[in-house]
Amino acid sequence: MNPTSAASPGLRLFDLLEVLVREGRPLTLAEAVAASGWPKPTVHRLLGQLEAGELLAREPDGRRYAVAPRLLRLSESALAGSTQQGVRHAVLRQLVADVGESCNLTALSGAEVVYLDRIESAFPLQFNLRPGTRVPIHCSASGKLLLAHLPAAQRNALLEGLPLASHTATTLSSREALEAEFRRIRKDGYSVDAEEFVEGLVCVAVPVPAQHGGIPRCAVALQAPVARMSLAQAIERLPRLQAAAQALARTWGVG
Repeated sequence: MNPTSAASPGLRLFDLLEVLVREGRPLTLAEAVAASGWPKPTVHRLLGQLEAGELLAREPDGRRYAVAPRLLRLSESALAGSTQQGVRHAVLRQLVADVGESCNLTALSGAEVVYLDRIESAFPLQFNLRPGTRVPIHCSASGKLLLAHLPAAQRNALLEGLPLASHTATTLSSREALEAEFRRIRKDGYSVDAEEFVEGLVCVAVPVPAQHGGIPRCAVALQAPVARMSLAQAIERLPRLQAAAQALARTWGVG
């Protein structure tokens, strides 16, 4: 517990939220006590307050506490609000100018991918996936990329509850195919969407580096209609995407 939190009990709630988010999985009371190092009565009281405030919710087993939709909406709004202006938006806009196609900044939100920011290309043919748009996690380049870097247990728990629907003929809809794809992503450092979500749309995504070499939480991606850019041509833009990802990471104090 930091000195500010000790002097301001209300801030302990945020400290505990940081603990749960950092763990990346629902925690029982005992696990939250172990992760925080705080007394059990204190943690129990704070968990109750966070649950009453709809920032945490109990899992169906009634024992584990998970991030609730209200907290997800708050975090998304905070990120999206900061990316709509200033340096991050400028980085994305310059990326679009350089590669000539639409680009976006995304993050995981529960079992979906949410667009935090997006700049459309100047071409008349656009897909208009605005900030706040949510797309399936298993058939988007960003979703597969972020899934590939999650700890195996967390990834498996997430995928086990998902219907791996086929949106196109190229959607990877089996766990075996996805796991092979995750291995390739970790090896190559990037992910692709080969018309797996929308026919005629290809995408390449790279991770935004996280602090201290941690798990990437955001991705930057290029999307293009195949009528203008093939997947192979999109992959050729990887160095520019990676440079933009590094620039975005620096706005969060990474690198």
